[in-house]
Amino acid sequence: MRRYFIFNKKKCRIYAAFGVSQTPKRIECGKEKKMQLFNDGWEFCKQKLHTTLDQVMQRQDEFYPIGIPHDWLIYQSRNLYEDGCGWYRKKFHHQKKSSSELVILRFDGIYMDSRIYINEKQAGEWKYGYTTFEIDITEFLMEGENEIYVSVTYQAPNSRWYTGAGIYRNVWLKTVPKDHIVSDGIYVVSKRFCENKWKFHVETEVQTETVLGIQLSYILRNPEGKMYDLEGKERISEGQNGVCKFLFETEISDPQIWDVDCPACYKLEVLLKKNGNILQEEYQTIGFRTIEFIPEKGLLLNGRKLKLNGVCEHHDLGCLGAAFHKKAMKRKMEILKQMGVNALRLAHNMPAPEVMELADRMGILIVSEAFDMWISEKNPYDYARFFKDWYQRDLANWIKRDRNHPSILMWSIGNEIYDTHASEEGQIWCKKLAEGVHSLDPEKNAVVTIASNYMPWENAQKCADIIKNVGYNYGENYYAQHHEEHPQWVIYGSETGSIVQSRGIYHFPMKQSVLSDIDEQCSSLGNSTTSWGAKSVESCILSEIEQPYSSGQFVWSGFDFIGEPTPYHTRNSYFGQVDTAGFPKDSYYLYQAAWTDYRKNPMVHIFPYWDFNEGQRIDVRVCSNAPIVELFFNGKSQGVCVLAQKEKAILAGHWQIPYEAGTLYAAARDEEGHIWAEETRQSFGEAVQISLKASETELKADGEDIVFIEISMKDKEGYPVENANNYVKIEVEGAGALVGTDNGDSTDTDEYKSGIRKLFSGKLLAVCKADIVPGEMVVKVNATGMQDAVLRIPVREAQIRKGISRKAYLPEEKENQSDRPIQVRNIKLVSSQGQHLCKENMVTEVTAHICPEIAADQELIWEIVDDAGIPLKIAEVQSEGRKALITAKSDGNFRLRCMSKSGTEKVRIISVLEFVVDGLGKAFTNPYEFVSAGLYDYSKGEIGNGNEHGVATSRDGESRVGFQCLDFGDYGSDEITMQIFALTDDPYDIQIYERNPDEEGILLGNFVYQKPKKWNVYQDAVFQLNQKLKGITELCFVFQAKMHVKGFCFKKYERSWQKLSGEECDSIYGDSFKKKGNKICGIGNNVTIGFKKLNFGTAGARYVTIAGATPLEKTSIVLKFLQNGEEKQCIIEFVNGSSIQRFSIDPLYQMNDVSLVFLPGSKFDFEWIQFEKGIPPSSS
Repeated sequence: MRRYFIFNKKKCRIYAAFGVSQTPKRIECGKEKKMQLFNDGWEFCKQKLHTTLDQVMQRQDEFYPIGIPHDWLIYQSRNLYEDGCGWYRKKFHHQKKSSSELVILRFDGIYMDSRIYINEKQAGEWKYGYTTFEIDITEFLMEGENEIYVSVTYQAPNSRWYTGAGIYRNVWLKTVPKDHIVSDGIYVVSKRFCENKWKFHVETEVQTETVLGIQLSYILRNPEGKMYDLEGKERISEGQNGVCKFLFETEISDPQIWDVDCPACYKLEVLLKKNGNILQEEYQTIGFRTIEFIPEKGLLLNGRKLKLNGVCEHHDLGCLGAAFHKKAMKRKMEILKQMGVNALRLAHNMPAPEVMELADRMGILIVSEAFDMWISEKNPYDYARFFKDWYQRDLANWIKRDRNHPSILMWSIGNEIYDTHASEEGQIWCKKLAEGVHSLDPEKNAVVTIASNYMPWENAQKCADIIKNVGYNYGENYYAQHHEEHPQWVIYGSETGSIVQSRGIYHFPMKQSVLSDIDEQCSSLGNSTTSWGAKSVESCILSEIEQPYSSGQFVWSGFDFIGEPTPYHTRNSYFGQVDTAGFPKDSYYLYQAAWTDYRKNPMVHIFPYWDFNEGQRIDVRVCSNAPIVELFFNGKSQGVCVLAQKEKAILAGHWQIPYEAGTLYAAARDEEGHIWAEETRQSFGEAVQISLKASETELKADGEDIVFIEISMKDKEGYPVENANNYVKIEVEGAGALVGTDNGDSTDTDEYKSGIRKLFSGKLLAVCKADIVPGEMVVKVNATGMQDAVLRIPVREAQIRKGISRKAYLPEEKENQSDRPIQVRNIKLVSSQGQHLCKENMVTEVTAHICPEIAADQELIWEIVDDAGIPLKIAEVQSEGRKALITAKSDGNFRLRCMSKSGTEKVRIISVLEFVVDGLGKAFTNPYEFVSAGLYDYSKGEIGNGNEHGVATSRDGESRVGFQCLDFGDYGSDEITMQIFALTDDPYDIQIYERNPDEEGILLGNFVYQKPKKWNVYQDAVFQLNQKLKGITELCFVFQAKMHVKGFCFKKYERSWQKLSGEECDSIYGDSFKKKGNKICGIGNNVTIGFKKLNFGTAGARYVTIAGATPLEKTSIVLKFLQNGEEKQCIIEFVNGSSIQRFSIDPLYQMNDVSLVFLPGSKFDFEWIQFEKGIPPSSS
């Protein structure tokens, strides 16, 4: 039962805060802070899973000092998913100031499954790794010294991406009086009710035994910092468990509006008083803005339509791991803001609280996401284990903490939740979660949403009917249909894109889509596309332009993140527009061209860099947000391209230029011809000079400030060496320390905390942290054969936050300082006979020049491949050292690759020359060797890239892939092995035809593939065809659902050892016989059946079995064996009775022509013959 108390106050509209002169009353509080940072003084040790407190108490000498925030896994980058139990401890002094005072520990995030002990007693626990939570430790405290232990259980696999492990966000110690404002218990709502007036509501939860003497005061600071008392109406509702709600209402006129372009942030101070004394102060960042989602228009922000130009972001910070740092996150957000991003989807978990503060200040809208799973697990040790028991607590802490932020746009209750697809129970959970959010944010400061990849199916659509604001993961194809069928839905792209790329890596030609390659990199040209994602950045942009009702999209992803390294098994993802080090990829500039205005921020970008083989045809792209671009090479115009960012999503011009040393120059112009932006790319030589570029000119000596230093290299002419990969040694002295290094290379397994790292595609990032002592930070970088580069950064005296950890982010062990080898940077190829081979010019010698010549690894690998990197046999390569002899075998195009592992275990450098062969005739494909699915000759339906040169079939409807010119030989085969990766455990139908079904193809069988799925792992499936394929023919596979096929091969039967039927004989002649199916019947006088070229090898044939029938008592058959002109023979007697009879013969070795000669008077029906192996002859 609730009681209501009404306090009548004068309703006062606050004009002074918004430009009307009025002197406000200022309340001076003067109270010390009641929540203090608690990151200092912690120690850590790592133990085996399930280690208990009692066991840890016996291992005190294993603890060592560390800093909070702390991610223990980032210190072991070669084993980022190691199981373990991390133990933290901290001693602190406590002196009770009041018997009614409460002491609370607040953790912004511990990953995961944590328990908190105070003075050896468990005070609380928390399961989910991303929620802010509090533990009341009052009853566990003693006067004087106290000790905290925190256990953190990390058991893999528990996530689809890198989570980190430990106390990876801030820790706080709170002291509050017995009468206090409940943590995150303030709820602020502002509603515009006419053009310039807003209703302003504040609901505050107060824990108290009685409201007598309790008062709340409200102070508002405008964006300029001026403070104003708020007056209005207030009522109190008495709730449960001693919690009362104070409901305050007033009106605000002409506030500054929060918007993505002008994020005006106000600060609300709520003061709790009792009998006139201030007990507690709480602060909330708020803003005045309106959001509306309309099915026909999408998002309206402050009444104007706004397309969400968003990206998805995971929580790791590159070389810092999961350990949160506000400035590192700010750098991320600034880079994305410059790209044109106005919204972030924080996938797939709640963020650190500072992320919301940054978004408020920077004008970035936030989709905050809670869960990647509900009750159905995606990994054995994920949050699904705890969901049913814990989701309500996580939901409450999530919504209450962040619901007042002006940047919050949507509450996403789940990502790709299988429960929404599997059964109707998903709808029950969907409703529970949505209602839970609405109960905590009833005025809808943000709207509920869900991100789904199951939208084509009924159960997911029923969940969408509950939510109404629906996020599609890679479902742009369904927008139009669903918008028509469900006009009440608000539709947007919660995940789009998923184009993979490695910064500065290019796999030519651009027209050839290549998902994966031998170097474990993805092409930054934009031609590495996944089967489920967009076909290009342009198509990703275009899909939004074509759907005016869509609220916008969130591209997967903004930055690369650690983990989920599709399509490989390396360290980082490849999905980002920016790598883990914070260096933009070429796709970054394509989105920037579409999402920014050249009249405000003009840009133009040329890619790739300019350092290839002489004569190699290079795809050159130029993107800009201006309407027109023109490309020049060595001063000569290559042409003009008119861009259409809004109408057709043409974001870049495209040229093909044969490589030669020189200069690429691009100018971006408006329609009148005025140049708004220009860029140059220059060919370059070997690196001779180290270049350092710091993000800051000075730092604060506060123990927290960090600087990001970009390390690059230049050649002797001063041009950037854009593919430099030299190792460098970084030393930091003075008033700071090195805390991490990163080059963005997913294949690099060097430690993130190491001071010896190599550049990747010409760049390396070093992150350094200031100490608390003013002075000068000196950063020295050296590389073999170059002069040291030195950077000096002043570290100025600054206020130091109480409770910070000086050790946070620092390396924990001294590393090996030994020198690293000089890497192969590039390989230049020269062909002696050009790149056109023919009958008169079938052979050429290619010479490789390793750059630099003194590189440590001189071993080269040569290969003939097609445009997709799939090995071909239309030419042969014979290599010796740096030279290779190339011999053409048949017509077609091929690429000669020369590769280096550059001191690693796998190929890291690929150099290419293209060749054309004609006049030699066409080659046929050998089906008895593995045939990559990527070699298909024709297709039907939407065929995408699969891993390892495979294909991915269509998700919807029928799809086909066909292979022509398969040479099965005379004997043929009827057994095929396919390598398949299916997305589920469900059965998948496959039909196999000889020839195209539309062109009188013959069905060879209906097959079903069904195996327990293994993510990104191909599994063998063996199918028996209903007839043999012989000679030169074609094969067509027909699929009804999406699956990945790596390729296939046929079983090659050794004809000599098979059952050779009558129809398989090579010759037959004589007086009387008749062929019936696979038999030869009615064999009479002088009939000879011949089988040629049966190779019995060294094992030899010792037995022969014949199947047939005779009405005679016995039929004599002469077996003749012809080998190298010499003939042997033997006579066997086939007796009446058994139709299959076995005979011993003298051993037969090597190649023989075999004949069965039927003597006069024979009567025989022949079915088949089969030879069996004997014992190999002795060496004597």
